[in-house]
Amino acid sequence: MKLEQAQAKKLGISAVVLIAFLYGYFAFLLDPLKQSEQTSISGIASIGPQIEDANKQMATTAELEKQAPGATAFLTKLKNNIPDGEPIAWFPPKMSAYFKSHGIDKCTTRMVSETADVMPGFRKLVWTVDVPKVEYTSLGVAISSLENDEPLIDILNVTIDATREDAQYQHAVLVLSTLVKS
Repeated sequence: MKLEQAQAKKLGISAVVLIAFLYGYFAFLLDPLKQSEQTSISGIASIGPQIEDANKQMATTAELEKQAPGATAFLTKLKNNIPDGEPIAWFPPKMSAYFKSHGIDKCTTRMVSETADVMPGFRKLVWTVDVPKVEYTSLGVAISSLENDEPLIDILNVTIDATREDAQYQHAVLVLSTLVKS
């Protein structure tokens, strides 16, 4: 089967058009699509760690939201346990009353230092409580229950000196810290 010259030309032109079409398809359509796909895949891979970090942050936030009511209740209780007014006016009488309730008649309370902004809205005060004449047992009972009875007070240091004049009584100095409203 021999092709006529016109049919051969048509077949040749059709082959050239087919080759041009295939070249154009692969060069101008398929290659840019593959490059776009590769760019998208590498972009997704680079976002993966950010997505993991965001998921961790969302889990942390959810946990904090669960703890928020308890923390708010604690903060409200903390604020309600601190009397209004300047601490220099209410803390020394509070310590005197506390030690009198434990059988220690005489004590002197002085403010030593102040640290501002321990927590927002609060400051920390350091006090010394000087007990000039006390027995070991009554002092021990008072000290052991002080932090339990007064949750805002933290005992930092206790110094006890025996006096030579009266061996039954000792001299004690307590260093305390407490939170107060700013």
